[in-house]
Amino acid sequence: MYKAFFKRLLDFIAALTILIIASPIFILSFLLLTFANKGKAFFVQPRPGKNEKIFKIIKFKTMTDEKDEHGELLTDAQRLTKVGSLVRKTSLDEIPQLLNVLKGDMSLIGPRPLLVKYLPLYNETQKRRHNVRPGITGWAQVNGRNAISWDKKFELDVWYVENCTFILDLKILWLTVLKVIKSDGISSDTSATMEFFEGN
Repeated sequence: MYKAFFKRLLDFIAALTILIIASPIFILSFLLLTFANKGKAFFVQPRPGKNEKIFKIIKFKTMTDEKDEHGELLTDAQRLTKVGSLVRKTSLDEIPQLLNVLKGDMSLIGPRPLLVKYLPLYNETQKRRHNVRPGITGWAQVNGRNAISWDKKFELDVWYVENCTFILDLKILWLTVLKVIKSDGISSDTSATMEFFEGN
């Protein structure tokens, strides 16, 4: 009953409430990032949602589009602005995804929506992460985020899908707050973000 009905209802109420309360921070972040990124405050990208249905995720844009002499994008670390770094460290870049939650594309809690190009690379077990709406935060995020391997991340995602309850979601929300305060797991060991998934 919780997964089928109440989770979506609570998502909508909570997302709307948080968006209203956080609106001053939302506006300030928008203005600072618009200036830092030369007019581009938002990052919009197609992502697979529940049942692999494609939707457009919206986040605050924390990196510029700067390229090298060959026309290739610079590394994440080189393109990450000072304002963007602060926004990422405090997880404020995730705030616009509350709009995705209101639309029903996402949940507050669930497996993170990854790149569309990863879809053919999943094995049958890993594909089960798409049996629920993707989330702004999730079981994998409070257990390592970008600092854990892809295999471990998928294992945690599937475990959540199979064990989702109201109590578990409350636990994840609480642990997320602690993670944000400590700024844990934002980067992997070798990258400012997370390396690309290249398959099993």
